[in-house]
Amino acid sequence: MHPYATLARLDRPIGIWLLLLPGWWGIVLASGGLFHMGLKSWTLIVLFGIGAIIMRAAGCVINDLWDRDLDKQVERTKSRPLAAGTLNEKQAMVFLAGLLTVGLLILLTMNWTTIILGVLSIPLIVAYPYMKRITWWPQAFLGITFNFGALMGYSAVTGTLGFSALLLYAAGICWTLGYDTIYAHQDREDDAIAGIKSTARLFGEDSPRWVKGFYDLCAGFLVFAVLLQGSGLWGAIAILMACSHLLWQMTEWQPQEPASSLLIFRANRDFGLLVLLAVAFS
Repeated sequence: MHPYATLARLDRPIGIWLLLLPGWWGIVLASGGLFHMGLKSWTLIVLFGIGAIIMRAAGCVINDLWDRDLDKQVERTKSRPLAAGTLNEKQAMVFLAGLLTVGLLILLTMNWTTIILGVLSIPLIVAYPYMKRITWWPQAFLGITFNFGALMGYSAVTGTLGFSALLLYAAGICWTLGYDTIYAHQDREDDAIAGIKSTARLFGEDSPRWVKGFYDLCAGFLVFAVLLQGSGLWGAIAILMACSHLLWQMTEWQPQEPASSLLIFRANRDFGLLVLLAVAFS
């Protein structure tokens, strides 16, 4: 089972958190905060948790099937099961089919709006690994894909999409643009050799300025999302307090140090949890 667990990145749960948290934001925001959450909302919290584990694993399998040859050329990824030959393509495809089946069963417990959104996300998941070959902005495509949970979490509660859900989605996209640019700084040299495009390579030495801009937009969208949902001034203040974590990231990040990029990237789980608390108690 170990190669399959490695293929699913279960040893690196940060990806699960970053996929899950926008979904939880959407659920809690649509429910009206922690003190208005009933059995339905808490059930959705559990289902989205399981779904995030399953779909993040499926996304990793798809990514590794696409990138098995490129992964051999990058130091950080050459030991992945498909790149190293620990698993073959057929085994990965069978595993992927099982993951998608479980994900579909979970999705079918939701309302029709959420089911449609879930189905629409599948082509994005499949196409994402190819983006690094054709565009310098694969981080933007990841943001569009990874934050679908914000829309799905909101619609799972309400059965529809409000403008605050769209603002939450936009905030998630900007957040992902920031943290994944930071993450991509680990591989800039290897990516250049392999011909892999990224915003880290595109922005170069200007990356801190760009990431700060993305984080500023994220904070702004989050504030407007809670205000539009009726949280009031205290909700906006709570969000801004959570967003102080983004300011800390920018003061601590050292772009030339791969270890620093990984540390700051992983710290975004804490930011996501702080936003969740701000939404829950606003």
